[in-house]
Amino acid sequence: MLSACGSSNDSTSSTSSSAPASAGGAYAPKAGGGTGTSAATGHKLKLKADSDGGYYFEPRKLKSKAGAATLVMNNPSSTGKEHGIAIEGNGVDKDGQIVSPGSTSTVSVKLKPGKYEFYCPVPGHKAKGMEGTLVVS
Repeated sequence: MLSACGSSNDSTSSTSSSAPASAGGAYAPKAGGGTGTSAATGHKLKLKADSDGGYYFEPRKLKSKAGAATLVMNNPSSTGKEHGIAIEGNGVDKDGQIVSPGSTSTVSVKLKPGKYEFYCPVPGHKAKGMEGTLVVS
């Protein structure tokens, strides 16, 4: 199970999936990573899991302006693996839902200028290199 130091009160979370995850109870989202809706939708930052089943995102680096933003991660059907999207840094620590191949995971947050890390919250995926950097100006 991944752990991190706290979460921010000024960020929100939203998750969605076009197909239910079938993690068999092996994954429990962090507090604040629930399925509620959020007013912080802002602009969308799109990325996807490697379509060949590798443990990385395309792109691996994202840029954004400060304010409300939603990371939208497509998990192509060809991956053959469950994936999700999570973001951490500058007081933000939010996980999106783990989704099956062919589905989309989202997480909405309020961003301050600085660097953030986005990663796959499926246990072991971040350690295998499924992470990237978001720079906010």
